[in-house]
Amino acid sequence: MIDVITQKPLKVDIAEGAPSLLILPESQLEQVKTLLDTNQVRYWVHEEYLSTDGEPEVPFINISRNSDPHLVQRLLDSAGR
Repeated sequence: MIDVITQKPLKVDIAEGAPSLLILPESQLEQVKTLLDTNQVRYWVHEEYLSTDGEPEVPFINISRNSDPHLVQRLLDSAGR
């Protein structure tokens, strides 16, 4: 799946010992949630949005430690471009 703002693939930030993180444009949040729900991936969306380097605030999703972040990346990669 391509980030509609950067035009680059969405990437799961896989962190050792912490939940993996996915930062994405708000306009793609529902699409990604549907993809994760359909594939029974456990996750949660933070209530507060994140802003870095003066960029617009964006939602971020934590992938449950019980879910495979590499599977999530494959799902994103295989979702429409």
